[in-house]
Order: sequence, then C-alpha cells, then structure tokens
Amino acid sequence: MADENEGPEGVRMPEDDEQFAEVEEMLGANRVRVRCADGETRTARIPGRMRKREWIRDGDLVLVSPWDWQDEKADIEHRYENADADRLRDGGYVS
Repeated sequence: MADENEGPEGVRMPEDDEQFAEVEEMLGANRVRVRCADGETRTARIPGRMRKREWIRDGDLVLVSPWDWQDEKADIEHRYENADADRLRDGGYVS
C-alpha cells in the first residue's frame, strides 16, 4: 500500500500541516529564521525536547509545523541528518 507522503526508506516525511524548511539564520533565544517549502519566511521555535540534543545550524533541512493562529511563526518538529537531506534533495522532494 503506497502512501502519498512516501519518500526514501527510513526518512521521516511531512504529516498533515508539516512542511520542509531550510534554516536561513540563527536568531538566538532558541529561535531561527527558516524558508519554508511554500515560499514563506517564518520565525521558528526550537522546542525544549530538541535543545542541546540536536544542534541546528544555518543551511540545515528541518520539518516545521506553522502555527494556526500566527502564520509567520512555526515550531521545528524534526532536523534531518545531512545524508537524509541529500537523499530528499536528490529524490526531488525538496527544492
């Protein structure tokens, strides 16, 4: 049974309201500026479960979940390892 969100094996794909984004700039205070797949630039928040466990840097590929009540902000849900990000880019899932 093929899922429409099916990607490379073992790589997490966006669910429901999630989308791919690339980190453009570190803003400090656990916030980053990201360029989302829909073309919007948002301020994304690094949640406590990721702080000091997964280091996020400029240029990283992440999954974000835009806020329903404030479209210019989002939460980071997942950071991709470089190998997984390359597989997504090579497969055409991310531009």
